[in-house]
Amino acid sequence: MTGLEQRWYSNQRPPWYLQLLEPLYRTLSRLDRQRKQARQWRAPVPVIVVGNITVGGTGKTPLVTWLVEILRQAGYRPGIVSRGYKATPPAFPYRVSPDDSAVIAGDEPLMLARRCRCPLVIDPQRVRAAQHLLATTDCNLIISDDGLQHLMLDRDIELVVLDGARGLGNGHCLPAGPLREPATRLNTVDFVICNGVARQPLPRQDAKMRLQPRAFYRLANADLSEGDPEPKPLSYYKGQTVNAVAGIGNPQRFFDTLTALGIDVIPHAFADHHTYQADELQFDPPRPLLTTEKDAVKWQGLQSELAMDAAWLEIEAQLPDNFRQALLIKLAACYRQAC
Repeated sequence: MTGLEQRWYSNQRPPWYLQLLEPLYRTLSRLDRQRKQARQWRAPVPVIVVGNITVGGTGKTPLVTWLVEILRQAGYRPGIVSRGYKATPPAFPYRVSPDDSAVIAGDEPLMLARRCRCPLVIDPQRVRAAQHLLATTDCNLIISDDGLQHLMLDRDIELVVLDGARGLGNGHCLPAGPLREPATRLNTVDFVICNGVARQPLPRQDAKMRLQPRAFYRLANADLSEGDPEPKPLSYYKGQTVNAVAGIGNPQRFFDTLTALGIDVIPHAFADHHTYQADELQFDPPRPLLTTEKDAVKWQGLQSELAMDAAWLEIEAQLPDNFRQALLIKLAACYRQAC
C-alpha cells in the first residue's frame, strides 16, 4: 500500500489540495456516467456485475468463483467477461484458455479460467467481450468481473464487495480518498457484501462473506494448468517460519490468514498485479515460500528457480444461504424478463 493509500484508510484528514480536486473528480464522473448510460448495450441474457466502489482489492474474485459454482448448481451456464488488466493477447476480444500464460491472459482472468472452467473473454470494452462470449459459446448468463464502473454494458444485478477491514476509508472520493464513486452509490445496487467483519459502521450490508482457506498446493510438483495437484492440509506449515509473498490489492489479508493458521510469517508485499522476476523470490535464509493463487499463476516458468518448498493457498468464499436464495430469486425474475 502506498503512502497515499495508507492515508486514505487512516484517521488523517486528506491534504487540502486533494480536497479541492475531489469536486472536479465527482463532476467528471457524473457526466461520464450519464454519457455511458445513454449509450448502454443490453445483452439478450441476464448480466450480473461484481464490483466495488473503492480502490484496491476487496475480494471480488473469490465471489465470482462462488457465483459460477452456485449458478451452475441452479442450472445456468455462466460465462465471465473481464477487462484483462496487463494482458497482452494477440487481439481483443480474447477467449482465455487455462493453458495460457499470465502474460497473455492477465493474472485474475487466468486464475478464474483455471478455477471455474467456464468460458471467459477479456477485452477493455466489456460490450465487445460480452458479444464475443455470446457469439462463440452457449452461455445463458454473463458475469462481469470488476465491472461496476463499466457502464456501457447494461446490467440486471449489481453486487458490490466491501473490505470489512478497510471499509470506505476516509469516505472521500478520489483523489482525496479511496472512493471511485460516492458512498450514496451503495443505495442503488442490488446487494452489498462485506468481506470479513466490518471494523467501522457501513452505510449498508446485505450479506457477510468469509474467505475460508482450503488447502496448500505445492508449486515444485504442480502445473497449475493441468487439473488439481495433490493438496496439502492447512496444518502442513503450522509452527514453521515462512516467507509469504503477496501482490494483491490488500496483501495484509493474506498474511493475517497465514498467521491465523499458526504460521510464523515474514511478509513480502508487492504491488497489485506485480510481474515477478526470479531474483525477487530468493530470500536468505531459504524458508518455505507461500503465496496467493493469483500470484502463483504468474510464477509458472519460475518454478525451477524457486525454493523446493513453494506453495499457494487456495481459498473459497462462504456466504449465507439466505443471500444465495435471494440472489437466485432475483435472477429468476431477471431471466424471465430477458429471455
